[in-house]
Amino acid sequence: MEKNPHDDTGPVHVPLGHIVANEKWRGSQLAQEIQGKIKLIFEDGLTPDFYLSNRCCVLYVTEADLVAGNGYRKRLVRVRNSSNLQGIVVVEKTRMSEQYFPALQKFTVLDLGMVLLPVASQMEASCLIIQLVQEQTKEPSKNPLLRKKRALLLSEPSLLRTVQQIPGVGKVKAPLLLQKFPSIQQLSNASIRELEQVVGQAVAKQIHAFFTQPR
Repeated sequence: MEKNPHDDTGPVHVPLGHIVANEKWRGSQLAQEIQGKIKLIFEDGLTPDFYLSNRCCVLYVTEADLVAGNGYRKRLVRVRNSSNLQGIVVVEKTRMSEQYFPALQKFTVLDLGMVLLPVASQMEASCLIIQLVQEQTKEPSKNPLLRKKRALLLSEPSLLRTVQQIPGVGKVKAPLLLQKFPSIQQLSNASIRELEQVVGQAVAKQIHAFFTQPR
């Protein structure tokens, strides 16, 4: 009776340099690729797919999840609403799932304010997850994608495309905004006055309205 199914987004003890993985990944290509480099500990009943540290986790959205509809969203929201966890969303962006990617991108990055990293395959995902764990091991107190500039570059193309889609922004203003506000959280919390200094009053009002209006 050690597990509490209602608290499956709470902190999990992750030994340094290990990954705690959801039992459903046992025997998968992704798990096998990771196990070659990092020790995996499998546990049942987890909402996240992988815990990289006690408070940082990966939610993995497969090609099949994306094509099947919006079922994955519930897991993302549960982790986003947990005060205990910082979630990174890794998604398989393939030819089959590409058409569904913009909706996932908007929901994850703009609506939830989470980091989104697209990968082409489970092999690519394993390399990314291993890199994230190595960053955690170097500086376990910091979220590698929100604190470290070098790792932040991993999400930059996706983040840039997302910011470009905000009304009034486009390709020219998006990089300027990200220089001043390097995360969606910072951008969404910026005041009109702060935004004006970068993009002018008219666009600043559009951006502010985009984040503050009910969706």
